[in-house]
Amino acid sequence: MTSPSSRMLSLLSLLQSRRDWPGVVLAERLGVTPRTVRRDVEKLRELGYRVSAVRGPDGGYRLEAGSELPPLLFDDEQAIAIAIALHHAPSSGVDVGEAADRALATVRQVMPSRLRYRVDGIRFSTTGGEVRVDPQVLEAVSETVRDRRVLRFDYGTTTGPARRSEAHGLVARRGRWYLVGWDLDREDWRIYRLDRLTVRSPAGPRFTPRPVPTGEVGTFLDARAKGSADGNQWPCIGQAEIALPAAEVVPWVSDGHVDPIGERSCQVTIGSWSWAGLLASIIRFDAPFRILGPPELAEAGRTLAGRLASPSPSPSQTGA
Repeated sequence: MTSPSSRMLSLLSLLQSRRDWPGVVLAERLGVTPRTVRRDVEKLRELGYRVSAVRGPDGGYRLEAGSELPPLLFDDEQAIAIAIALHHAPSSGVDVGEAADRALATVRQVMPSRLRYRVDGIRFSTTGGEVRVDPQVLEAVSETVRDRRVLRFDYGTTTGPARRSEAHGLVARRGRWYLVGWDLDREDWRIYRLDRLTVRSPAGPRFTPRPVPTGEVGTFLDARAKGSADGNQWPCIGQAEIALPAAEVVPWVSDGHVDPIGERSCQVTIGSWSWAGLLASIIRFDAPFRILGPPELAEAGRTLAGRLASPSPSPSQTGA
């Protein structure tokens, strides 16, 4: 039989997982009687949780939002997950490092010794960059995305009339935050960095969402990073055979494909912004290779070979 405190934690976990719970079902899940469930619900109410009774043939309970933050109860795995997330906060790109440290210290202080021991044993380094997003900016932009309102803002160091964008979604990539929106003045899709954005109040009117060219904001950001206007793919894609085992090539190919040919060679399909850039991606393996296609990649190889084989003037002599 579980202890009353453990049972209450399980009850709270169940109430948080869905909107309505019939009392009989809760009793079955907890392995107790409906009367015990009623007593545990009363104890939760005494702790500050707003648990309302649901009328109906079966009866039941619903966890409502409260006006104050009641004591929080977490199971062991939830507590570990929170500690890891708070420790990882500096790498998120949002300027909440000090608040996260204080929150982690608070959570750790109320943990039982067995959990503190586990949390203290989880050690890793975070690599938060110098670019930081103001939490208030993140919150304000998130609200316009949620409410489908036009965002009014200043961008970078420019001054003048506020820019206006239909805010469609936020994306976090490698410690930086981006807004994908339809720029009303330029009548085109744009990507904005949140660390360069200053929100103006009030927000603009509501808008009807437009179809994002790639289907969703995350792939749209990836597509623009690859130099593509409408699809999440590289403008230039080619294939080459490289004299290296596939296992040595796979970790460095990112979103490309590697097919083993034998124990000592493989076929690589990769993309880049240009044919010269794609060729550079192949050469960096510092191994013999053979270009398989397309003709544009082979031509880029011949051009580079010609430049390396013949002396050429310095960039200053050519006016570059």
